Amino acid sequence: MTISKQLATSILSALCLLIACPIFAQNLPKREFRAVWIATVANIDFPSQRGLTRKQQKAEFRKLLDFHRGNGFNAVVVQVRPAADAFYAKSREPWSYWLTGTQGKPPRPFYDPLAFMIRECRKRNLEFHAWFNPYRAVFDTTQTVAAGHITKTQPAWFLKYGNQRLFNPGLPAVRNYVTQVILDVARNYDIDAVHFDDYFYPYTLANDTLRDDITFAQHPNGFGNKDDWRRHNVSLLIQTLHDSLRAVKPWVKFGISPFGVWRNRSADSTGSDTQAGQTTYDNLYADVRLWLREGWVDYVVPQIYFSTRHPKVNYAKLLDWWTRNSYGRHLYVGQGPYKIARDRDSTWFLPGQTGEQIRLNRTYPQVQGSVFFSSRSLVANPLGVTDTLRDVYYRSPALVPVSEDLAGNAPKPPVRIRVRYRGKKTVLRWKSGDANVRYFAVYRFGQKKEKTELIATVSATRNGRKQRKRHKYRLQSGPCTGCRYVVTALDRTHRESR
Repeated sequence: MTISKQLATSILSALCLLIACPIFAQNLPKREFRAVWIATVANIDFPSQRGLTRKQQKAEFRKLLDFHRGNGFNAVVVQVRPAADAFYAKSREPWSYWLTGTQGKPPRPFYDPLAFMIRECRKRNLEFHAWFNPYRAVFDTTQTVAAGHITKTQPAWFLKYGNQRLFNPGLPAVRNYVTQVILDVARNYDIDAVHFDDYFYPYTLANDTLRDDITFAQHPNGFGNKDDWRRHNVSLLIQTLHDSLRAVKPWVKFGISPFGVWRNRSADSTGSDTQAGQTTYDNLYADVRLWLREGWVDYVVPQIYFSTRHPKVNYAKLLDWWTRNSYGRHLYVGQGPYKIARDRDSTWFLPGQTGEQIRLNRTYPQVQGSVFFSSRSLVANPLGVTDTLRDVYYRSPALVPVSEDLAGNAPKPPVRIRVRYRGKKTVLRWKSGDANVRYFAVYRFGQKKEKTELIATVSATRNGRKQRKRHKYRLQSGPCTGCRYVVTALDRTHRESR
């Protein structure tokens, strides 16, 4: 007897949901970071293709935000500088090739995509993390770059490696330039965080050599070992940027998303019980563990894109290692739904793999959320992963965890809360005059207090801009016998009022 692939998948999905059913009896975290990466390089996630009109770009981005918000997410990590080019107007670098199809060409009709994206996130109470690639300058050396591109005005700053052109991290001028580029965005836009991915020094290529001997000789900084020198170069950028962000906007977070393996235990007794071919420390020269220990980053998102059954790089072992080495910084896990039903590891063909990972995350108090790569994969919904997130693991909204090191104060609570029933709808109204409020949280209490439920978050602004004094929220349900409603106010750092 044969069973069609579609039927087999449906049976597996049903079994997965049955296995997941016990979570319905559990309380979901009140605070949990739930984010998705939206990659712009090579038009992976947004925009869907180069050269779309302003109207088309805006419609696509709104649709993405509505999709992720509707599935329980509370943050997006958007790539705004993929290769020394910009998805924003107030920039010292040219407009991105992946936005308009020609590097340096502004959108027509003109608009500022970053300002628009932030505003749309504010409407939906989604945090906006501005994602930068610090060292990639030319994604593909066969592409034409703009006349004013930094590789043309400062050619001595760059190293060619593979088919890319990279900033040379060993040059003090490069570190200063990259820092200023990012501070431009922090000063000019209302971002919630600066975010780096895993690309520092490049992943090792078998047929190429990174030629930075001259730089090492000119700027050794007291190091005799080139590997240690390279790590120091990257750490200098991280520390400088952290300190600069604190001085410019002390409420803006700084996060790093490294490759999942810091070091293998075979190379370092403090490393993880893994057998990765390349590591963050040894190949990318990024000592993330040092940055966490020194407090130079506010959160870390290790890309643990491996299954719980991987024989050499095991998800559970890596997760445990990061929980013991996050040094009190926020730890979010980089999840890899892009591997579902397409990876060489057959575990990714099991519908329950992502759910198993999230359940495992929640057994550790150090883990405060997840970031998914990438938006396109969640939209595609392989093996029903997005449906499961929405209906099981993210079935109730969650507040973003508070970063205690950031500047912020809990706002005054809302006043004059009223409940009205209009047919099959319940309408809540309240007032707030505190300009420090970013949004409100709406809770419903059942007849017993243990049935408390966070049911919604509501923006404090009109159209993502102007602060409002009168607010309301409509529930698609009529009178709830014995229910009470509570509304609290939260500031931009997610500190909550009484």
